[in-house]
This record gives sequence, C-alpha cells and structure tokens, in this order.
Amino acid sequence: MSLRRAAVVALLAFPASGAIADAPPPEPAGYRTADYRAPVPATVNGNPALTTEQAAALWRQRTALFIDTLPQPPRPRELPDGTIWHPMPRNDIPGSIWLPDTGYGELPAPMAEYFGRNLREATAGDKNRTLVFYCLANCWMSWNAAKRAASLGYARADWYAEGTDGWARQDLPLEHRNPVPRPVE
Repeated sequence: MSLRRAAVVALLAFPASGAIADAPPPEPAGYRTADYRAPVPATVNGNPALTTEQAAALWRQRTALFIDTLPQPPRPRELPDGTIWHPMPRNDIPGSIWLPDTGYGELPAPMAEYFGRNLREATAGDKNRTLVFYCLANCWMSWNAAKRAASLGYARADWYAEGTDGWARQDLPLEHRNPVPRPVE
C-alpha cells in the first residue's frame, strides 16, 4: 500500500478529533429527567433549534415571547435565620419572562400549574403565539419546557438551544431579570 493511500485510509478510519463527540444526541421520545447540563439534540418536537441569528430576528421583530427556564437556586437551608442571602443575578434576553424550575423532566403539580398558568397569562391564551424557550447552552431545561408547551397545545413552541451563552457571544443585549414568583414562595 502506498504511503498516500495509507494516509487516506487512516483518515477515513479515524475521524478528526471530536467529530463523533460533537454530533448532537438524538431527540428522545420523553422528557430528559437527569444530567440536565449535557449535550442537547438539534431538534425539539422534530423542529430544529433556533440559531442565534433566527432568535435575534424574532426578538428584533418583537414577534415572539422569550421564556427563560433556568432554575433559580433556593436559599441554602444551612443559613442561620437572619442571614442575608442574595441569589446570583440572572441576565436575560430583554423582554423575557423567567419561569424558573419549569424545565425539569418531571414537574410537581404546583409547578406544572405555574407553568401552564404563566404561559396562558403571557400569551393572553393565544396558543398560536410564537414562544422561544431558552436557558444556557447544553441545558435540557429549555428543551423540556418547549416540549411541555407543545404538549399543552402551543403550536409554535420554539427552542433556542444556545440560550444566553450564545446570545452573549454575539454581543446581543442582556438585562437583569427577576423570576416570576414560584408557588412555594
């Protein structure tokens, strides 16, 4: 075998470093219930994830409602009474609503009601309104939430998989956001 042919065979037999690892996982049939910070599929409900350019265009046109699903950490239980605790601030895509903890694979009944009620209120009951769910890159929370919104009858539940990480990489604006109070608060 010639040296050139051996090199070609070697290249075909051994893909470039990371080529296989970089392929997105397949879209699962159900919700993701563990390892929420892991590589995500390229689609949700069979629809491709929005690119940063597509999400930014929807944002600029004001034709979509952006919904952040990043969890908000609870106050640590071990803090003594009277201790002031400030959760880490969240910077979001301007105009978004933050529905924390709505992207888990299994939601307790009060959180499922919170999610549905806030979607109804934010869309004024319009299930054809374009919704864009996001959190961070490689975060299944927004994937689960987009899937859940579709199961509730929202026909245009889009998913921006890069989230605020992709948004910030493109130097798009972010603003401080407080979450919509959860049922336990």
